[in-house]
Amino acid sequence: MDRKSGVLMHVSSLPGDFSIGGFSDSARHFVDFLKDCGFTYWQVLPFCMVDECNSPYKSYSSFAGNPYFIDLETLCRKGLVTGEELGEYRQQTPYSCEFVRLYHTRTMLLHEASKRAGNRDEIEKFIDDNPYLEQFCRFMAFKSANGEKCWINWKKTDIDEEILFMWKFIQFEFFTQWKEIKKYANDRGIKIIGDLPIYVSYDSADVWANKELFELDKKGAPISVAGVPPDYFAADGQLWGNPLYKWDKMREDGYAWWRARMQHMLSMFDGVRIDHFRAIESYWSVPADAETAREGKWIKGPGKEFCDMLNEIRRDKLIIAEDLGDVTEEVHELVRYSGFPGMRVFQFGFLGDGDTPHKPHNYINNCVAYTGTHDNNTLLGYVWELSDIRRREMLEYCGYTSPDWNNGYDSILRTIFESNAGLVILPIQDLLGYGSDTRLNIPGKADGNWQFRVTREQLGGIDRGKFRHFNEIYARI
Repeated sequence: MDRKSGVLMHVSSLPGDFSIGGFSDSARHFVDFLKDCGFTYWQVLPFCMVDECNSPYKSYSSFAGNPYFIDLETLCRKGLVTGEELGEYRQQTPYSCEFVRLYHTRTMLLHEASKRAGNRDEIEKFIDDNPYLEQFCRFMAFKSANGEKCWINWKKTDIDEEILFMWKFIQFEFFTQWKEIKKYANDRGIKIIGDLPIYVSYDSADVWANKELFELDKKGAPISVAGVPPDYFAADGQLWGNPLYKWDKMREDGYAWWRARMQHMLSMFDGVRIDHFRAIESYWSVPADAETAREGKWIKGPGKEFCDMLNEIRRDKLIIAEDLGDVTEEVHELVRYSGFPGMRVFQFGFLGDGDTPHKPHNYINNCVAYTGTHDNNTLLGYVWELSDIRRREMLEYCGYTSPDWNNGYDSILRTIFESNAGLVILPIQDLLGYGSDTRLNIPGKADGNWQFRVTREQLGGIDRGKFRHFNEIYARI
């Protein structure tokens, strides 16, 4: 890999005036910020609709875009939203996502905007050309007609055509606006890495329209569900609850659904991180009626032939294999076979004794090194919470020996930048030097996640020259 660097920041964390980050001018300003700092990549999290816990990893569709990201000021310039409406929807705080307010108001505003759209034929053609988006729009219209119940409990078969068109309008605007943001970034030398959750939600258009591809009983209920065994993050493991794939059935048509999903993602981004890649080798299958993920077992996944399929369609696009967690030699071998760079996380390098792949001296070129991921503490929070002995060991490793550890932060950053990793990614909180109160997600915790946002002033206070210097002296430009 060419030596490059980038920043992890979800679109929801961008500055803005309407309760959540989105495809506004703030996204373009962030691209300019990345370029000024000498970064090459902007990594985002899934663009899907969020679930009841505001997570983008369990959505109504793995193809559809999050309505909350649509920029209201762009709609206003098109005459689809009024100035008065804009004033009513201005946020109460710039520091966190106002998910409750968004849930109760944003779709209503977009519904009104859809009624004013004068390009209905263009919108209808866009949806017709994207059959998985059409499935999603129809799914959401049926869901509305059935009181928002899960699809297995639907009774009504008539849908409101106005609601159906609203969802078509939303998806058209989402992808139109995102296309413009991506072009702005690419024109300035910034590439964007998307994030693909390995699993989909049971209550989704993906499952509703493709039941034969999932482990469901004759009534449509899940037989087994996804999760991971006990690990650093959770003593009982994590019971995700997503339905599992029928890999043998998917193999019959050459993984057509997965091909379409990856091609969709690669059309949206310059690269894709496949979350929980280890499930391609073996996945943790938990009985649907189990109380915790401890009751699961490992089952072989599609393996090498699936990687062959991905390599066939990715061409020159980057695919990152998230190979973290309970990883075996078989998983390592599959990652090597695929040719995809795996992940290294600095924080994992100092959790215990002994040598690990996560210590920077072990980083190979074909890997992506992170100070931490969206599931980790911030770097400052991590350093703060280490024991005194472990903190001294870690800082000495990074060449910092002063007893005043508060000034050792940049030594850690230097150690990662100078490593052999082909790509280095820093979460935006670690550029800001923020503590654990700003972490984005705590796995296994239902409330309070996914809310972190930055303001324009905070972003403007980052020392761009420092990061450009790191990128220059360690040949990442």
